[in-house]
Amino acid sequence: MALLSTRDSAAMATVLAKANLTAAEKRPRPKIVLVDDDARMVRSIHDLLADQDYDLTMIVSPREAIEHLSAHRADLVLLDLRMPELDGHQVMDIITARNFDVGVVVISGERDIDAAIGAVKRGVYGYLRKPFHPEDLLTTVAQALHRKTLEAEKREIQYQLECSERLYRYLVDTLPDIIYTIDTEGRFTYINDRAEQLLGYTREELVGKHYSTIVHEDDLERARYVFQERRVGDRASRNVELRLKSRNALMEERYFDNTLLTISFNATALYSVSEDKNRRELFGTYGVARDITELKRAEQRISYQAFYDVLTDLPNRVLFKDRLDLAIIHARRNSTKIAVMFVDLDGFKPINDTLGHLKGDQLLREVAQRLRLNLRRGDTLARVGGDEFTVLLPDLRNPKDAAAIARKFLWSLKQPFQLDNQLVHISASIGIAVYPDDGTTMEDLVRHADIAMYQMKTEGKNNFRFYDVSMEIAANQKVVLAQSLRQAIDRNELEMYYQPQVDAGSGCIVGAEALMRWNHPERGTLSAGEFLPFAEENGLMLTLTDWMIRAVCNQLRVWNDTGLGVERVSINLSPQCLDRGDIARKLLRWVAGAGISPAQLEIEITESVCIRNPQQALSQLHKMANAGIGIAVDDFGTGYSSLAYLQQFPVKTLKIDRSFVKDIQHQNGHYPVVLAVISIAASIGVNVIAEGVETEGQSLYLANAGCTTMQGHLFYKPLPAAQFYEQFQQVRLRRASNDATWAP
Repeated sequence: MALLSTRDSAAMATVLAKANLTAAEKRPRPKIVLVDDDARMVRSIHDLLADQDYDLTMIVSPREAIEHLSAHRADLVLLDLRMPELDGHQVMDIITARNFDVGVVVISGERDIDAAIGAVKRGVYGYLRKPFHPEDLLTTVAQALHRKTLEAEKREIQYQLECSERLYRYLVDTLPDIIYTIDTEGRFTYINDRAEQLLGYTREELVGKHYSTIVHEDDLERARYVFQERRVGDRASRNVELRLKSRNALMEERYFDNTLLTISFNATALYSVSEDKNRRELFGTYGVARDITELKRAEQRISYQAFYDVLTDLPNRVLFKDRLDLAIIHARRNSTKIAVMFVDLDGFKPINDTLGHLKGDQLLREVAQRLRLNLRRGDTLARVGGDEFTVLLPDLRNPKDAAAIARKFLWSLKQPFQLDNQLVHISASIGIAVYPDDGTTMEDLVRHADIAMYQMKTEGKNNFRFYDVSMEIAANQKVVLAQSLRQAIDRNELEMYYQPQVDAGSGCIVGAEALMRWNHPERGTLSAGEFLPFAEENGLMLTLTDWMIRAVCNQLRVWNDTGLGVERVSINLSPQCLDRGDIARKLLRWVAGAGISPAQLEIEITESVCIRNPQQALSQLHKMANAGIGIAVDDFGTGYSSLAYLQQFPVKTLKIDRSFVKDIQHQNGHYPVVLAVISIAASIGVNVIAEGVETEGQSLYLANAGCTTMQGHLFYKPLPAAQFYEQFQQVRLRRASNDATWAP
């Protein structure tokens, strides 16, 4: 038998292979296994196919071929029939039994017709008799691979169709919507399984029953138009809401959004056609019922939240303004008065920060409940902010009636609030504006009540004030003041004053507290208390603090150069500065730049620092203390800090607040708070300074109690730097001359 090694038919084979070029680009190279016990024949076939883009494997043993197919994927096997051990038919039987996904082309020299019939019965893709023409081999292999590809695509399409059918059946029965059809008499002809899940009715119970079985009695009239819809297209019923009854009495009625479509005539599977084919006859309606019960609840919640405060169940700002608008119209028509109150809680933020927001929310709810109990029928109490409430009092006979309700508010808040195991006290500042005296529009009344409330805040809180036009003038002045403060640094209008701290026994100046002053071009010298609150509200506190620290450091350098030798100057530090996280680094840089000792500086903080952001503050203060800067707690005893926090902070000095010192009326009296602060300072090993000392009796009492360092008008008022220098020098000279008596 001649070997087939010629390649003159490569061009023809290439043309045949292009028929499957697109599929070949998408699929990996076809894997072909050549199986023949004649090694020369296997090599010859390999050489004929070598120019094609095939992955060829040559095997001369049928058992090795079976093992190879068990371990590797193959697309086509070129198989000889007459082989030792196993013939080609047996190999094909094993391929079928083991379900190998591979096609078979027989290449055999068998002349027996039964051999060919056996191969055909076993589903071979082609049959070539040896010897064969090379073109026949190339064509047969190409056709076999093409058939293999088509079969794979067919199986994929069949699989997709089966999946699609299963998915369709699954979707119809598991859709969140009820799918149904109804005949012309209103009886269900089909309904999916969702009806049982939502309503408790099985498909068998509903098919054949009238739709009125499940429709709420009050919705039957609308249901008649929905379930017996005869229109098609855009004219058909859309988004009609109906309530359907549940078979289970314990289940509530559910709302359904029905989208109904009449079966269109060209849907032949669902329509009947008359014999003359000129008339179309409607025999049913198709519908989709969507459960919108949760949507209705959500709409109700959204509607509620749009007009009510979720925390307190009070009307919110939107509803309050709407009611105020109506009240103004009514008052204008009937020539009556109305009052608007603005209520702001005093001291709520420290409680909220200390006890947490959950306790703060609980407190707000209880406050709202107490305030509501003091209102008349027809009055409106609303929550418009964190701890801010507004009140509408329509149909007032006299503005004094508003004052009476304000007093009731204050009295109701006077009683402590029980938050778990902790008693909390709180008060309120109330501003009142009256229509039409204080304004004729909603905006004016609310704004004027707000201005009156802030005026009450500045006057001491825990009371109420009626609006007066002078308050708005003062409020406008505050706005102008805040704007001018932004330019004060550039205009060189700020100046540091220094209040000496004195050893009461010797009269020596042992330190000073640095206090900022604003030399306002129109209002004169303003104290820190008159403008620093505006700085905090308008975000200028950090800028002013930076200026203050640099000014104090530079002043200490000047005094050091003159040999004044001020032992310590304390600077009040805002909690906002400690929140930034870089104040310690900047402070030490300025100290180093001025060339002064860190021990000459003392930072005064308030107790609120201990609870506002304790870890951040602790880190910054430790950096300062480790560098030698002293830490003092100002206004000690007036805040909410705990001794546990106090012991964690590197405190060197406690300052007795002037409010406690002011209470000292007699030298021989008993003032336990003052004694307690001095005792605490002694127990934790820190210094103590009393501020606001104004009388000899206060000085003697404090000295006898163990506090010898003091500051106040009894000794010195805050002084500009030049006057402080003169006073310090005078004290030094008097001490040098050993004066027996020192008089301030």
